Amino acid sequence: MIESAGTLLFRRAGDGWEVLLIHPSGNYNRQAPWGIPKGLVEAGELPEAAARRETAEETGVAAGELISLGSIDYRKSRKQVHCFAGELPPNAEPTCASWEIDQAEFFALDEARKKIHVDQAPLLNRLEKLLNGDDA
Repeated sequence: MIESAGTLLFRRAGDGWEVLLIHPSGNYNRQAPWGIPKGLVEAGELPEAAARRETAEETGVAAGELISLGSIDYRKSRKQVHCFAGELPPNAEPTCASWEIDQAEFFALDEARKKIHVDQAPLLNRLEKLLNGDDA
């Protein structure tokens, strides 16, 4: 199984929370769903290190403290995605730092659920439970 890792960065927005999602670039991806910044775990690399590297490469953000949200499996591609959540560091401003993405935006959780790749949607539920202080 292919392993990748990424982050689900969040920030407070009024009474709720927003999450950072990215959109893949290229004409063939115009209708593609949004997702978390992520990429392949390299040989000998720990998933959290890969998540940090990919987030910095794609959004220009150096993630701060992270907590594991576990992993999800893509149904079609046999890819396992490890996800780590963390609050957006102070003064961090995500950008499209890589040719791989054409947008990096924050969305309220409800809006993010409509935009995110269907296989990544459980990560939003896990984050919401974490932010609400609910047990896994």
